[in-house]
Amino acid sequence: MASESAPARQRILLVTGMLGAGKTTALRELEDLGWEAIDNLPIQLIERLLGSQGHPYPLAFGFDCRTRGFVPVEIIELVKQLSQRTDLEITTLFLDCAGVELARRFDETRRRHFLAQDMPVPQGIKAERELLGPLRRWADVLIDTTEFTVNDLKQRIREQFGQSAPQAMTVIVSSFGYSRGMPPAADLVFDMRFLDNPHWQPGLKELTGLDAPVGEFIEANPVFAPNFARMRELVLELLPLYAAQGKSYLNVAFGCTGGRHRSVYTAQTMAGALRAAGFSPTVLHRNLASRAAELVEGSQAQ
Repeated sequence: MASESAPARQRILLVTGMLGAGKTTALRELEDLGWEAIDNLPIQLIERLLGSQGHPYPLAFGFDCRTRGFVPVEIIELVKQLSQRTDLEITTLFLDCAGVELARRFDETRRRHFLAQDMPVPQGIKAERELLGPLRRWADVLIDTTEFTVNDLKQRIREQFGQSAPQAMTVIVSSFGYSRGMPPAADLVFDMRFLDNPHWQPGLKELTGLDAPVGEFIEANPVFAPNFARMRELVLELLPLYAAQGKSYLNVAFGCTGGRHRSVYTAQTMAGALRAAGFSPTVLHRNLASRAAELVEGSQAQ
């Protein structure tokens, strides 16, 4: 009988480092990547939380000099003990930053350093660095954020720990009617009102962009094909760039006057083009159920 494969080990990431170096940003990005993130959990509770039961998601524990029970040498001993368990895969991440930049960040946010309650911030930073020295030397991964923007740190976290992300960026293709307002969550908006309006064509008013006669009318317009091709090329070029920046959702919206004909057909056509390119867009039609009446389209609407 073939031996059963060993169960996957629980991924544990311990996130620590200097105050102001980016721990909160790192934990939030890990959450977006599918990690279960817990910040400032008392150190003595970590082993109890892990217990003997597996967990469906990778776990990230954030702690620093403010955390209850924070004694670096004791934390290292705890990690050594936990690392002996065959069901755990433990990694320690240390976020560092130059003292001058940390002082600037504290000054900019007007925060008081935890270890500098009655002395200048630089002295608190120096004391913290001495306290965290053993953890910095012990850490498996060291990220220096001195020259990083927030986005730079997010990108580094994605590169280092994003392998377990549950899904890629969610792409939404939607249609809407300008007569009922712009969609507030749209990232890319294309105005399709340069096309002739099927609303004014005999037999098409009561139909929608989901009906073949409306699609045939729009396709017959010689300006549709070349302009749609440009839109498709632009969207396909931008999608991987947005994904590389860590965007979780991207809404590509198409608008026309009432949100029932031109925008609906174009959204459907764009969704088909994205599927052909390997994406799995979600399609939403905000105003498809709205009444196709003059009060929506307007007597002079285009």
